[in-house]
Amino acid sequence: MNNKQRFSDRVDSYVKYRPSYPKEALDYLYDQVGLRGGKEVADIGAGTGIYSKLLLERGSRVIAVEPNLEMREAAVHALGGDPNFRAVAGAAEATGLPDQSVSFIVCAQAFHWFDRSAAQAEFARILQPGGKVVLLWNSRLTHGTPFRESYDQLLHTFGTDYKEVNHKNISPDILAAFFKPGTMQEARFAQQQAFDFEGLRGRLLSSSYSPPPGHPKHEPMISELRHIFDRNQQDGQVFFDYETEVFWGEV
Repeated sequence: MNNKQRFSDRVDSYVKYRPSYPKEALDYLYDQVGLRGGKEVADIGAGTGIYSKLLLERGSRVIAVEPNLEMREAAVHALGGDPNFRAVAGAAEATGLPDQSVSFIVCAQAFHWFDRSAAQAEFARILQPGGKVVLLWNSRLTHGTPFRESYDQLLHTFGTDYKEVNHKNISPDILAAFFKPGTMQEARFAQQQAFDFEGLRGRLLSSSYSPPPGHPKHEPMISELRHIFDRNQQDGQVFFDYETEVFWGEV
């Protein structure tokens, strides 16, 4: 499947069940990294606008660059009324933005889909002198509790290409090589989501590697998910724990 089309049929689940990002991570970007209200920020691979919304709340002017029509339309539906927001049909490798037009670039839960060398050249083209690139992920913890480990095993068993597209395949060396030598800095923050069973099901189906309804693996996967939930729920809930990873520097 074309990576830019992977989420076309998952937009509703993505909007409802994907996590946002912790306040502490936003504070870090605005207090330490140099983002400022009123400055133009390109949110590359903006998806449904989860991160764009947080940037707008801090007073930034946001250009959401997203190649997937359905996800971009969801972002416009949610944020289009804000005069500091606009969405464009572009990609990391070809944003369509003018030279030196943005002061910062952010890529939230998106960089692992990019052609890295093409994106690096494009980012250098559209950034103003001294501009920075920020790469972020909500990295779901996969070890340390029976629920975390059972859920991750579910993805390995039923996922269509979970191992291949997992953003954890992006190694520290790959990240460091994307930035100018010696400029990459990083920080990490904790956050959590709580789900009842329907929420857990929706969170699973928001992932591009989960077999959709009609796929031969779908019903067995949901049956196993029910067993995992029943074994691990506490007062009707299970918990997704994340480490929000932030990498930033010059390109």
